[in-house]
Amino acid sequence: MKNSTDKPTLSVISQGCAANFGEGEKIARLFDNEFNVTFGLPKEGLEPAAFILNVCTVKGNSTALKLLREAKAIAPQATFFVTGCAPRDLQEEVRKLFEDVRFTSLNELSKERTSQETLILKPGTVLRESPLVGIVNIEEGCLDACAYCSTRLVKGRLRSFSAESIVEQVQRLVSDGCIEIQLTGQDCGCYGFDFAGNSRAEFPAQNLAELVQQILVKVPGDYRIRLGMGNPRHIKSYLEPLMECFQDDRVYKFIHLPVQSGSEHVLQLMNRKHTAKDYLELANEFNKRFSLFTLSTDLIVGFPGESDQDFKDTLNILQETHPTVCNITRFVSRPGTVASRLEPIVPDTVKHSRSAELAAAFQAIATENNARWIGQTERVTVEKAGYRQGTIIARNDAYRPVALSEGLQPIKTGTRLQVKITAAEPFALIGSIV
Repeated sequence: MKNSTDKPTLSVISQGCAANFGEGEKIARLFDNEFNVTFGLPKEGLEPAAFILNVCTVKGNSTALKLLREAKAIAPQATFFVTGCAPRDLQEEVRKLFEDVRFTSLNELSKERTSQETLILKPGTVLRESPLVGIVNIEEGCLDACAYCSTRLVKGRLRSFSAESIVEQVQRLVSDGCIEIQLTGQDCGCYGFDFAGNSRAEFPAQNLAELVQQILVKVPGDYRIRLGMGNPRHIKSYLEPLMECFQDDRVYKFIHLPVQSGSEHVLQLMNRKHTAKDYLELANEFNKRFSLFTLSTDLIVGFPGESDQDFKDTLNILQETHPTVCNITRFVSRPGTVASRLEPIVPDTVKHSRSAELAAAFQAIATENNARWIGQTERVTVEKAGYRQGTIIARNDAYRPVALSEGLQPIKTGTRLQVKITAAEPFALIGSIV
């Protein structure tokens, strides 16, 4: 963030996934020479000249509309741009409320300024939200056409960025003080699949595992890589090389494999292209190879046509694979998607009942998983202040949050500590500084 008083202020606010936040940072860099760029809703007394709202509508339009109203209340005379996952129905809603909002995209904004892949490579400090975390978008779009997904309507088909440009970005970020690198995209699992037939001799990376190995070889330093979401059907095609990546201490022992349902019938309705068995085999392999591994997944309940047995299958796969992180979502129909036309519709009362049962089962599993860490001595990195007064949150090498008492002296973010895990909760470990 710059403090120059001779430039107007631009506020960039992102919602949703890491890929969206990564694109928000790229957009901010486009305007860095012309504006004092800030991230997030501005503090009291500051009225930006312009806002770029990088929105998420995966679960509906309400959060995007709320953000727009909040920003309008702060600076009603500002210029407003909306980017991110903004499908047609959101645009129609916004235009009914506000006439002066422009919808755009990272690609549109970057056309006359610079190449999207080189935005991060400008001389000097790399502009970003966190001084310690570097978000690197490795691709945009995907190779799937899930029946419920509105993101693909906005982002389109897969376009992987060159391994050379990604390695350069990571080098710059690590040199600039980042100790965590997040590789992200709509589906990191299919990174490089659109490179078929291209030689790329100097930086051969035809999949995520090859890309990670390129980074590990070419970027020395004490940092950690967190891999973004990868769909099971892609990950299984290069599982062994990916497993080798996790042998390096610089790769968090964490993977996000969204299964969405444990029912083969529902997965077919969703057009997911993988089977429940595919996910089960991958999850079991990661759990077997690494004793204290963080498996993350996503589950949707109440998809049109989901029967009681289909839900039981989802509950069963949760209990069989024991993920430590699980995003449970009640199905929300998105206009323009195939799923918006499917029947029979599951009543809201049933959706709420099923999601509550699934959440209770997951919390018990997560508590059990986290309890396995009790007694372990871990090297952790301080991430931020905790929600409870006098506490801080750190991350261990499996990307598990560890809550610590700060003590008499404040501990700076980025500090490495040795801690002993003393207790466990569903969503965090509890530790004490050794």
